[in-house]
Amino acid sequence: MKVLEVTLDDEKEFINFFDKNYVFFKHHLISIIGEVNENIHKYLQEKELIYIVNTVLPKSQKSSLKKEVQVIQEEKTIEKKEQIKEVKDNLRVIDTLVRSGQELNISGDLLLLNRVNSGASINIKGNLIVTQIVEGSIRCYGNFMMLKASPKANIIFHDVEVENIHLTNKLNRVELKNNEIIITPVLKETNWG
Repeated sequence: MKVLEVTLDDEKEFINFFDKNYVFFKHHLISIIGEVNENIHKYLQEKELIYIVNTVLPKSQKSSLKKEVQVIQEEKTIEKKEQIKEVKDNLRVIDTLVRSGQELNISGDLLLLNRVNSGASINIKGNLIVTQIVEGSIRCYGNFMMLKASPKANIIFHDVEVENIHLTNKLNRVELKNNEIIITPVLKETNWG
């Protein structure tokens, strides 16, 4: 097990550090020494980081520490399952970046809360909503998809290429009605908060 021990002096510095280095420490146990306020607890839970506060880690207690970590992981898994049950069965929500070279194959619906980088691709049989810019490739076969204008994207809806000149910078609804693809700009400003 990998452990990162961090002394918490400044909330902003702490959050900035983990924002920049999250990839390196997401599978570590974070041992925090210092005062952990509600904002820090909330931040760590949103990042799904496993952490302990003001705990001394002597080498002889490794097995009890493993049990404690396992209990924390099981609690998080149960919590996640309960949250997923609240969402429609075929809806998947992803809030991470879809990176270059990554390919997502989704059989249901997808709500993507982050961007799709160039070289990434999404193949989806259900409906799709992307709240950020798309620079990669999308192939959608659902009833509709919603996305912003994305000049670098390759967007295919029911085997027909959707040209960016038909999309606005705000959210657009693309749907198939009577064998015709209809693009409707979503007029009011959409807040995903």
